[in-house]
Formats: sequence, C-alpha cells, structure tokens
Amino acid sequence: MNIIQDLFGKSPFGPLVEHTKKVHECVEMLKPLMEALVNEDYEEIHRIQDKISRLEYEADNIKHEVRQHLPRRYFMPVERVELERFISCQDKIADKVEDFAVILTLRKTKLHPAVMDKFFDFIEQIFQVTGTLLGAAVELKNLAEVSFSGAEARHVLDILHGLNEEEWKADRMARSLSKDVYALEKQLDPITIIFYEKMILTLSAIANEAENAGDMLRTMIVK
Repeated sequence: MNIIQDLFGKSPFGPLVEHTKKVHECVEMLKPLMEALVNEDYEEIHRIQDKISRLEYEADNIKHEVRQHLPRRYFMPVERVELERFISCQDKIADKVEDFAVILTLRKTKLHPAVMDKFFDFIEQIFQVTGTLLGAAVELKNLAEVSFSGAEARHVLDILHGLNEEEWKADRMARSLSKDVYALEKQLDPITIIFYEKMILTLSAIANEAENAGDMLRTMIVK
C-alpha cells in the first residue's frame, strides 16, 4: 500500500475542503465585530481581531500543508496550477477579513445610526456569498471522484451561478451604502467618512475574492 501511495500520491481534495471551512470561520467573525463596534466595545473588537488572526494562521497552516504535499504524480482530474490558484483566492478571503478587523482597531470610531442596519445587511450578504462558495467547495472530493464531470459537476455549476448573483447583490449594496455614508458628510467629520468608506471597500473585497475562488472552481469543471 505504501508503494502505491508513493507512486500516485495522496488526494489533496480533502484538505482543500478543510481549508475552505477554516476560511469561512474567519468570515463568521464579521458580525460579532460589527456588533462590538455598535456597542462601542473596543476591547471586544481587539479580542475578536486576535481570534481572527488565529483562525487566519490556522488557515495558512492548512494552505502550506496542501501546497507542500500537493502531489506531482497523483493522477488528478485537474491541473496542479488550478488548485494553486483556487487556494490563493480562498487565502485572500481570510486575509481581507483580518484586514477589516485590523481597520476597526485603528481608532475608536462610532457607527452612525443612519447606516447601522445597512452595514449589517451588507455583512449578511457577504456571508451569503461566502456561504455559497462553501457549499460548492465542499463538493470537491465528490467532484474528484467523478473527474469533475456528470451530474455532480452540473450541480456545482448551478451553485456557482448562484454565487455570481449573490456577489452582484453585494456590489449593489456596497454602492447604496456608500451613497448613504456620503449623505452624512455634513454630520460627520471627513476622517470618519473616509473610515466608513474603507470599511465598505474591505468588506466588498471579501465578496470579490469569494467570487474569484468560485471562478477558479468553475474553470476546473468546464475545462
């Protein structure tokens, strides 16, 4: 058995799924972060930021393990470079979540009541985007077993179509939220306006990277 495993290598798809799940754990911290911001609990923001940093580190460890043991001789139904790109896109999701957490630690910013609900709705939509990606990515092992074809592949493509739609919704929400933020320019100082916009842009980047990861997964299927 050891000779056979050495010859063909070990499938990387199981660890890839674990990487996806760990990245999604990072995204799940967005709502607690915003709740702490609304409550002006800046110590809690720092605690959550530390937790996200730890989760991101754990995701990095899984990523490095996958890359280190990504087989060169394993008869994979997809190209090694495609898996590398998929991992990189997912890695950027966790990085952007950590960036957002760090931003909130930079100053004791108060969230204006006029944009609170929209910020939470936006985060919920981002969670919808990344959750849809997770739903597609957890099928990686099953896809590998059928060589990324057949009914299983069509099912994942349907999920990925939904991912694109959810990301489109997130883009629209980001633009709407930005308009609401700039409508407050007579009530807020310029630094706070810029800070809000930086929050929006970083949150948008999370959804964008999730869509990019979905595009990489689609490439693996349709190729």
